[in-house]
Amino acid sequence: MDFEVWPEAIELGRLFAQEGYELALVGGPVRDLLLGRHSHDLDFCTSATPEQFEPILRKYGKDGFWDMGRKFGTLGALRRRADGTEVQMEVTTYRSDKYDPESRKPEVAYGDSLEGDLSRRDFTVNAMALRVPDLQFVDPFGGANDLNKKVLRTPVDPRQSFDDDPLRMMRAVRFVAQLGFHIAPETAEAMTDMVDRINIVSAERVRDELTKLLLSDRPRLGLEAFVESGLADIVFPEIPALQLEIDEHHRHKDVFEHTMIVVDRAVALETGPDGPVPAPDLTLRLAALVHDIGKPKTRKFEPGGKVSFHHHDAVGAKLTRKRLRALRFDHHIVDDVSELVNLHLRFHGYVDEPWSDSAVRRYVKDAGHLYERLNRLTRADATTQNKRKARMFEHAMDEMEERVRQLKQQEDIDAIRPDLNGDEIMAELGLEPGRLVGMARKHMLEYRLDNGPVDHEVAVEELHRWYNTLPKDLQK
Repeated sequence: MDFEVWPEAIELGRLFAQEGYELALVGGPVRDLLLGRHSHDLDFCTSATPEQFEPILRKYGKDGFWDMGRKFGTLGALRRRADGTEVQMEVTTYRSDKYDPESRKPEVAYGDSLEGDLSRRDFTVNAMALRVPDLQFVDPFGGANDLNKKVLRTPVDPRQSFDDDPLRMMRAVRFVAQLGFHIAPETAEAMTDMVDRINIVSAERVRDELTKLLLSDRPRLGLEAFVESGLADIVFPEIPALQLEIDEHHRHKDVFEHTMIVVDRAVALETGPDGPVPAPDLTLRLAALVHDIGKPKTRKFEPGGKVSFHHHDAVGAKLTRKRLRALRFDHHIVDDVSELVNLHLRFHGYVDEPWSDSAVRRYVKDAGHLYERLNRLTRADATTQNKRKARMFEHAMDEMEERVRQLKQQEDIDAIRPDLNGDEIMAELGLEPGRLVGMARKHMLEYRLDNGPVDHEVAVEELHRWYNTLPKDLQK
């Protein structure tokens, strides 16, 4: 193994050793080193307290220093290499993290040995260390062997580990997604038995783990583990609810299985960094995950054995907004994902009968900045096994997108506004600001979408025509 990948680690180790302190590279960087992966974020633990090693780190971190984690025994530093790349380093005193049975926040107690610190880590593959500067590899719990077997196992009894920090259960399913590993049977059993313990962890910390899972290379694997463990029943119950009981004639798809396929397809439709939806895209992936969560509440068995899910888009949008708010997602994520769920069926009518230009303009206008994501969600959702229907759908979507490109060459659809603004409407009709002006503006926007841009005189004529059709009690 080439430990020279991190000369900064060696140098920092020498500085600590000169002061009589132990320092070891720990956790993810060591795991990634064994996996042949590179990291610019280095985590260390030390025998020194923050007060003892702060002067070393402040001097060493000439390009940056932070102490936001001081109450947890952690200080950080930044070094910028000659090639411009940055290396972030965080150093933490040997410690023990555990929860009070009723607390949402971990209590911190300092430890006195590297091996003791490693025993308190989440999984054996993260409980390995490399002492610096002498590069002594420390692996008291067989993490290298588990890494080779691609298995997630806790260093100590899993029930003790998850009792100390219940968030480790969410990290387990996240690592399934990130690393492609599987959870050891005894660890999985403990997770199932202790899922209720996740309730004491803050929504923000749970959200962060779920986000990392979704942004990984294998979100489907993590989501399946999330559901199988029982964690999803507590954290995101709308997802396991998709496992609808299939009727005896199998007249509708397994909605959960369909959703997993849609997630995979949505990931595959993301673009490179210069494309319209650069990977990984949290908004698109979340929308793929929740696009059908309205189905359980709207399922209806119709005469003749058919199954319907009328209005599951609107119902799903409301459920999405409620759940994402509960998980403390940023408001723009809540708004965008909810709107994608609300719009995800909009295109389907085009397959049977191509839209007019005005309908295409409305689709683009309603989608707004979500247009590219909406099209990808719509394509991902078309999972029919009927090859003829699949070809028809792809052709229709390709055709619609080409029409949008052509229309955008003629006008900026995204910025469509009524041909008359509010001031012009008030001047023409002699109105004061109020509800009637809003009604007039809405009508003129619809007219603009139906007819494209028109001359000012034509717009004025249409405004007066509309106004004269109103009931007399609404006219000034």
